[in-house]
Amino acid sequence: MPNIKSSKKDVLSSKIAYEKNKANKSALKTTVKKFDAALVSGDKAAAQAAYGAAIKAVDQAVNKGLLHKNNAARKKSSMTLKLNKLA
Repeated sequence: MPNIKSSKKDVLSSKIAYEKNKANKSALKTTVKKFDAALVSGDKAAAQAAYGAAIKAVDQAVNKGLLHKNNAARKKSSMTLKLNKLA
């Protein structure tokens, strides 16, 4: 445990950032799983809606620094291919 006041603050702010990132990553994974579930159900309209939400979530994750832009591009490409296969 740090003794210096600024180090104590660093530990606290690091913990807060960790919790925020964890919550945001969890929300992203949930959104992508909802898209996958919509694909499995075979409902084109539900899959389209879930696809839009998933793409938006991935883009927001990039802006928040949770995902690398190439990782996000790969995820989006994969989701697009899955959606097109459903049609």
